[in-house]
Formats: sequence, C-alpha cells, structure tokens
Amino acid sequence: MEDFSRRNLLRAGGVAGAAGALAVVAPSTPWTWSPASSVPGYGSGADPRGVWDVEADPVVARLLDRGEIPRVNQLLRAWTKNGQPLPAGLPSELRDFMEHARRLPSWTDHDKLAAAVKFNQKRGTYLGVLYGFASGMMSTVIPREARAVYYSQGGADMKDRITKTAKLGYDIGSLNAYQPDGEMIVTCLKTRLAHASVRHILPRSPWWSHVASEEIPISQADIMVTWHSLPTTVMRNLKKWNVPTAADESAGFLHSWQVTAHMLGVQDQYIPKSWNAADAQARQVLDPILAPTTEGIKLSDILLDLGMNLDLTLMSRPVLGAITRFMLGDKIADWLHIPREPVWGPLLETAWGPYVAVREGLLNVGMPREAYWLFDEFLRQFVLFYMSELRMPINITIPAANNPHYG
Repeated sequence: MEDFSRRNLLRAGGVAGAAGALAVVAPSTPWTWSPASSVPGYGSGADPRGVWDVEADPVVARLLDRGEIPRVNQLLRAWTKNGQPLPAGLPSELRDFMEHARRLPSWTDHDKLAAAVKFNQKRGTYLGVLYGFASGMMSTVIPREARAVYYSQGGADMKDRITKTAKLGYDIGSLNAYQPDGEMIVTCLKTRLAHASVRHILPRSPWWSHVASEEIPISQADIMVTWHSLPTTVMRNLKKWNVPTAADESAGFLHSWQVTAHMLGVQDQYIPKSWNAADAQARQVLDPILAPTTEGIKLSDILLDLGMNLDLTLMSRPVLGAITRFMLGDKIADWLHIPREPVWGPLLETAWGPYVAVREGLLNVGMPREAYWLFDEFLRQFVLFYMSELRMPINITIPAANNPHYG
C-alpha cells in the first residue's frame, strides 16, 4: 500500500479525500444504524468510521504545518466564556471557522436545556461518580480511545488530561452551560480543535501506528463511542438503580448532550434523537468493541491512583477498585487486573440499592444509618475532589506533539 501519511491525505483534499482513500481498509462490519433515528431524521447514512471533521481538520493541519499552534494557544488562553469575542490576532481561517462553529445548532431547545439543569441539580452526586467510575474507567477498555490517549500528548500527563476531561462534565452540568456567561461552547470548541490536531499528528507516532487498527484516529464513530460512555451509560445505570427521573428532565439531559455532540463536530445524522435510539446505536458501536489493551490497563492503573490526593481512608486504591468493579462488572474489572475487595465489594453489592432508595425517599428502613453516611460521605468527597481540581483555571490547548515518551 502506498504511503498513507495524514499530511498527504489532507493536502489531497481534506478528510473527505482521506475517507475515499481509506475505503480499502474500511471495517468489514456494516454500519446499519439509520439516520432516521437521528436528530434531523435524515442523512446520507455514510459509515461514521470513515468520516472525520471536514471543517476543523484542514484548518488545524495548516496551523500545525506553519508552526502557529503555540501562538494560537496563547491567544485562546484568555477566551473562556461563551459570549466572549474571539481574541484579536487569530489567523483569519481559524477565526472564520471558530465564529461559525461556536453557533448553537438551529434545533437547540432552550426549554430542554433548562430542564437539563434541573436533572443535573437533582442527580449531581450520581453524575459525578458515574462520569468518574463508569465513563472514565470505561474509556480504558475502548481500544481506540485508550491507545489514542496513551500515545498522544495527553498520555504524558494523565492528571492534567483527566482534569480537562472532567471539565467537560462539570461545564455541561453547570447552571449556565450554554448561556453567554457559561463555558460549555468554549470547552467543546477547544476540544474539537484538539481532536483535529491529534488526527494530524498521532499517525506520525510509530508507537501508535504499530498498534492502531485505524489510519486516522478520532472518527465520527469514535466520538460517538465516547459520547455513549457518558450520557447513555449514565441513563443505563440510573435505570438499573431504579432512580426515578421526570420525563422532561430526562429529555433535557439528553438534549444537552445532543447539543454537545454537535458542538464537538459530530454530524447531526449520527446524533440519536431519543434514548431508545441512543441505546440502539450504543449496542452497535460501544458494547461490542469493549476490550482490554496494554495501554488501557496502564491508564486504568493511573486512574486508580487518583485517591492518593485525598483522605486515604475514604479514597484508597482498594475503594476505587471496588467501585469500578461494581459499576462496570466483573469482566471489565478482570480485564483491567482490578482485584476483588473482600470488604468493599460485598458492601457495595448489598448496600448500594438501599442507599439509592433512601436517597430517593423510596425507603426509610433497612439500611443502617452508619452505612448510609459512609456512602454519602464517600460520594461527597469524590465530587469535592473533582470540584477542587476545577477551582483552578483549566486551559484546554491544541497539542502540537505526541507523547514525548513514545516518539
């Protein structure tokens, strides 16, 4: 096969050209999810595994080739609020792209976004834990994501990378997420630019190229896989725990993530229009692809050490491991070499259900006050940990290099 460098593909006509060139290595499993189940209800039906970001990719590739990324990152550092003007001095093509990309989609429903605020207020404690243990640890058994993280710049400083990822969950759950004084549009757009950069430079890494199953990372399908590890996984767990949710608030929560997918550069034809549609898509793109990798196991090991920054009686590694096993199940925990915990494991299995019921006002007896307090304090400390990380200004930057430890 001829040289397939990302640089040459982009110069040959952007990602659209790359998609055609890569048809010979397209996945053999057919893409069957119908765009009739998407937000607009129609679309080309093209396999998202062969589609990237046709708007952002060429712009960022040219910035990288001209060596402008450090200057752009410095200029964007002060751009933090949705309604804030873009900083002066940005390259004109980047400014034009960002002015277009910062606009909310025409189908945005602000009443639904307001309902999402209510959902986040009521379920904030659950969301913090699910984003961290279910979604965060699940990312380590999503092979393409784990390898992309490990060999890209983010893999060189996982605490920094985790903090920036946590910012996405924090910003979408804030009261003013998509309001002019909020930060979610900025967070999404900076993340979109970072993804475009990774697509351009990660294929230069011989370490990544040696293990990757794709020629270009972070396709539209890959973004939606990560998307399902967040809201879809959250709703699956809330249902499993019998947490009651008002219909309008559930729809609002979904809508906030639909808008987020659009702002991250996902084509509307791939964004599910309902929870049923989301679950159907997840069964095709998320559930079957979960698997262990050497890189993912190493990343999970780093994540399990998060508790070292807190009171070790509450957030020790065994506790984090037990929570992970409880949230994701034995198979994934075994993949990640997470041992069974003789104390915390059985406690979670027997007491979590009653804890949720007490918290939701569905059960007044059957759970010792001490056990309820222990769970509540653990969750409070976990959420406070992420909030303390987010008190400091977090600046999402465009990477200009891969993980320096891996070439």
